Amino acid sequence: MEVAGAQAGILPLLLRHPASLRGSLSLSCGGARRSWAAAAATAEGGGGEEGRGYERVPMDTPGAYRLVDRATGRSVIVWGGTDDVSMPSPAVLSTTTRVPDRPKENGRSTSIGNFGRLKAQKVKVLARRSAHLKREDSGRISTSRFSESPSDESDEDGAYFERDRARNTRQNSRSRDDKTRGAHSLNSVLRQYRGADDLDFPGSEATSGSKRWGNISDVTFGRQNQRQKGPLDSGFFSRRSFKEIGCSDEILGALRSFGFPRPSHIQAMAYRPVLEGKSCIIGDQSGSGKTLAYLCPVVQNLRKEEVEGLHRSSPRNPRVVVLTPTAELASQVLKNCRSISKSGVPFRSMVATGGFRQKTQLESLDQELDVLIATPGRFLYLLQEGFVQLNNLRCVVLDEVDILYGEESFEQVLHQLITVAPLTTQYLFVTATLPLDIYNKVVETFPDCELIMGPGVHRTSSRLEEILVDCSGDDNEEKNPETAFSNKKSALVKIIEESPVRKTIIFCNKIETCRKVENALRRVDRKASQIKVLPFHAALDQQQRIANIKEFLNKQTADSMFLVCTDRASRGIDFANVNHVVLFDYPRDPSEYVRRVGRTARGASGNGKAFVFAVGKQVSLARRVMERNTKGHPLHDVPCV
Repeated sequence: MEVAGAQAGILPLLLRHPASLRGSLSLSCGGARRSWAAAAATAEGGGGEEGRGYERVPMDTPGAYRLVDRATGRSVIVWGGTDDVSMPSPAVLSTTTRVPDRPKENGRSTSIGNFGRLKAQKVKVLARRSAHLKREDSGRISTSRFSESPSDESDEDGAYFERDRARNTRQNSRSRDDKTRGAHSLNSVLRQYRGADDLDFPGSEATSGSKRWGNISDVTFGRQNQRQKGPLDSGFFSRRSFKEIGCSDEILGALRSFGFPRPSHIQAMAYRPVLEGKSCIIGDQSGSGKTLAYLCPVVQNLRKEEVEGLHRSSPRNPRVVVLTPTAELASQVLKNCRSISKSGVPFRSMVATGGFRQKTQLESLDQELDVLIATPGRFLYLLQEGFVQLNNLRCVVLDEVDILYGEESFEQVLHQLITVAPLTTQYLFVTATLPLDIYNKVVETFPDCELIMGPGVHRTSSRLEEILVDCSGDDNEEKNPETAFSNKKSALVKIIEESPVRKTIIFCNKIETCRKVENALRRVDRKASQIKVLPFHAALDQQQRIANIKEFLNKQTADSMFLVCTDRASRGIDFANVNHVVLFDYPRDPSEYVRRVGRTARGASGNGKAFVFAVGKQVSLARRVMERNTKGHPLHDVPCV
């Protein structure tokens, strides 16, 4: 049996706005944008109840009845919003919400509608409570209608939030007893849907169903009630073994020393094409193992050439060049190279980036070299000044290629590479997000590239819990950047006080905002006895940035560490064991959203929370983004394979 309604859209409404339960709800099937009353009106004259083969079965809930198709036995519940006794049209009745396949129990689906946790019994309880509140408050509350399809993502969300906020403001003038009664009713409903363990901020009974932080409220989006899985059955690893995908004995020994039981999906998909020397576009979500997906087969080819006597290492003549957008990501790739080398696969690698002594880097180039890892600006300088030759170049890796294309000098660097490098050079384009415009640029220059897209590209981790925090404030509050920052700061302090964790990353859009957040955090713990604030942005010199990153990643301490950063920290850096990510400023595009929240819940068994602060129109946008994430939909169009 299915429930006609927009449950997936209604549940976030209930979590954020308790007042929505105090009026009657009008539900509609799937994508239909009319109320049942309107649908019934259009059906008049088209045959009666008998002519259409439907039977009306009354229910205990006032205003609700069940329609049963006599031919198929299929039924649908019609609930609230109208007293019209006419039957809905066949077109409306045949429109149902499409839901993904779910496991079944006793022949009946365990999920109803488009929201997996909304079950028939809970819908009935919700209906009874809504009807009870409607009778109590009749004449005092105007009827509200919510007839939007769960899958609809139009800009009507913004208007909806504004209407509901205005209704909440009017209700603030009611008596304390009315507020308390509504809070108790809604909290009991929330406990049914979310469970006691979902309430991350314990405290006294609030006067709202959503978590209230003064003038700030939040809604939780996440794939809840999932069975806890171990690393092997979490969906992160491929069913194939390292031997099956083509790993040599040397590489296999190194990977075993890392403790990997099997390759990840993107590693299993990309290993063979890279090993065969094909130019490839390799894309998958953050934390999926892309670095080893290209590094291991490339190093395996280098070792094979050495064993066969085809090529050897030589000074200033790297066989592999890896370009990264930041020095921090370059250092991370170097760390992976050295880990493989120390595990029994010998080869030489070095980093050439800005911010370090140029003399030291030039001295390293004079030694035998296999892999050169560099930022585009420094690599172009070394190439133009003759410190690097590309006669023996076998492979070029462009890590985080969508970020690289955003840099002004990158296309000049790419043109220089294509001009100087041998024609047989292999090109690998690696990314977590691949917008169509970047994909078109790549295939325009390299039309023979093989596209390898992992299952998580443009998607967030299934183990990530996203929490939307509305920091807009009251309607009568002045709207300006100062009040928005004040509301966000209050929300951040509340998270720190009521949900302390070991590691938190806070993303801001500007360096100025980073500094204001740093000062606010230091005021929380003036003696710095419990909170460690580590800035990470372009205003710091590179040595200080790398030192802060190392302290954040490696230091084991009882203090809570906060990395306050710009998007520089979201560009490919592998953060381990990050508990919370806070989007203090809402990102400018979906790619940045994916990269930011991808700093937590990484790898095969990582879990984490992302607190997304939003103001004004950002609230409806963030809500739609999170709904897509909850359904497992990509935030960008994925290029066709």
